[in-house]
Amino acid sequence: MRRTTLTLPAAPVGPVNPLPAVRAPRDVHRVTLPEGTDLPPDMARQFAYEPLDSLLPVGLRDGYGRARSATALDALVIENDRLRATVLPGLGGRVYSLHHKPTDRELLYRNPVLQPANFALNGAWFSGGIEWNTGATGHTTLSCAPVHAATVPAPDGGEMLRLWEWERLRDLPFQVDLWLPEGSDFLYAGVRVRNPHLNAAPAYWWTNIAVPEDEHTRVLAPADAAWHFGYEHTLRRVPVPESEGADRTYPLRSEFPADHFYDIPDGERRWIASLDATGHGLVHTSTDTLRGRKLFLWGAGRAGRRWQQWLTEPGSGGYAEIQAGLARTQLEHVRLEGGAEFAWLEAYGPLAADPVAVHGADWPAALREVGDRLEARLPHERIDAAYEAWRPYADLEPKETLATGSGWGALECARTGHDLPGTPFAASTIGPEQQPWLALLHTGDFPRGGGVPVAPLVAAPWRDLLESAPPGPATDYHLGIAQWHAGDRAQAVRSWERALAHGTDCRPLYCLAVAEETAGETARAAQRFAEALACASHGEEDGGAAGALLPALVREAVPALLAAGRADEAAAALDRLPQDTRADGRFALLAARVALARGDAAAARALFDRGFEVPDLREGDEILGDTWSAVAERLTAGPGPVTEAVRAEARRRHPLPEHYDFRMRAV
Repeated sequence: MRRTTLTLPAAPVGPVNPLPAVRAPRDVHRVTLPEGTDLPPDMARQFAYEPLDSLLPVGLRDGYGRARSATALDALVIENDRLRATVLPGLGGRVYSLHHKPTDRELLYRNPVLQPANFALNGAWFSGGIEWNTGATGHTTLSCAPVHAATVPAPDGGEMLRLWEWERLRDLPFQVDLWLPEGSDFLYAGVRVRNPHLNAAPAYWWTNIAVPEDEHTRVLAPADAAWHFGYEHTLRRVPVPESEGADRTYPLRSEFPADHFYDIPDGERRWIASLDATGHGLVHTSTDTLRGRKLFLWGAGRAGRRWQQWLTEPGSGGYAEIQAGLARTQLEHVRLEGGAEFAWLEAYGPLAADPVAVHGADWPAALREVGDRLEARLPHERIDAAYEAWRPYADLEPKETLATGSGWGALECARTGHDLPGTPFAASTIGPEQQPWLALLHTGDFPRGGGVPVAPLVAAPWRDLLESAPPGPATDYHLGIAQWHAGDRAQAVRSWERALAHGTDCRPLYCLAVAEETAGETARAAQRFAEALACASHGEEDGGAAGALLPALVREAVPALLAAGRADEAAAALDRLPQDTRADGRFALLAARVALARGDAAAARALFDRGFEVPDLREGDEILGDTWSAVAERLTAGPGPVTEAVRAEARRRHPLPEHYDFRMRAV
């Protein structure tokens, strides 16, 4: 094991959004079940169990752009004579590369750039490698965040790389132990998610493995049926490999992006493989606790290809994802009892199978070929034995610290006194974000004169501390956030109004605006946003108008003002931003919407023709296509009404340009 530096063209991840994430997250994994769908009972229960309805206490990571420059990234390398794994501890512990030395093959899709995009639950995420997704349905909030890393003795006498962190959405710590036994063609990962609390908590885990993709790539898993989920938000059971006239185990034989959750029968070994035209590729297997297997494909359609280009650079090959999780699908959360844990072992390595069998029409024969080759290379009994050998080592204390994550775990341990063998959250990791909360814990009050802490906490014990603390701007503001998260909306509003009385900054006004918006009070929400903008324009916080707070507020306020018919005020809000900020694609799109609302479709079209990119365009968001269509329809209709005939003519005369087409479903 050694340290190294990986230099990539990278766009900086940027700061956390200074506004609290009180707005409910838009759920791209919302599910509609076709009438008559019969779900297995445990699957139905887990669908309904604690779906995520708030990002709190986590903040949004949306401060990145698309300008990349050569950037040195700290990396850790685990290596034996067969494999070399490269890990990025500053970016969620992502395994960036897994190189097989005897064949000189890269087993993963290795992205040549680091380009953040809006796919994580809280925003910034990047494609490629092996990522550890925990918390709730979607890409983890830790995708672009540092995690703790250290060396630990391995069961075979060598060293393991331990990665660990405190996941804040569910308040659950986790660890991943990576090691390469001598002479092994397989990277082992011992994984553990713990619930140190008294009460049960919803647990979630999916390991995502990006693999190279071309027209010959085939993904195999031991199942003859799968649960299909697409961006139409429907879930249905489909046959494997062929459905609707195409073999969906070849990612490029589908048009639109989709998930295929393989329904592996009980008693079958858990594995999934991605193999090329020659029968070579990567195989993943695990102990049975990690029961789910999934293929995510982008498809061969225009939008899927556009997203692939968006996430990397021209000329890079495409990729698909093979995944493994705690449940049948990613739409479920699993109950983890208080004081309990989930633990399992995974293995990743090369596989070579007979290409004639792999790509033949006989699906059972293809599965037998791959399953037999896997069993010959890595018998299931060896995986179970490796897991049993690892378990005593999971509690060993780290030897040498290699990277440091956040201080949130240390803060929780300070509050609870939790002793978590193997994953120490040292008091020395507590930083500026946690210090005000530590003072509240020890003194019963926030430090005076330090302004409003940006990072909130919302768990019930912290809410109790806030309710007992003396009134003040920070106390009332954060109490409102904690009450809002708990569903006590009326009390949250009262707390934010008290915070305003203390003369605090514009954030309580923003929270009150979201409260009005959530209640369906469009006009009152717009008025609150206008008041927040006026407060922020004074320039006394976050560097004034050139800082992060005003742009974030403008971006939230403009759609609310438009919804209330206050287009001139929306335009004035945009005009308050510095010129270089207004040139950002986020605000160019807003400017087009404002121009359209003011009746100037030609000006809106000119902004599109000039060209812009929205760096944090959300996965599944259709705002670009919708705005373009609205502009085209108004240009076609002139002063007249927009009829169905006008819409059809607008589509013919003004087709959506390819560089604006990110639609992940049929229009």
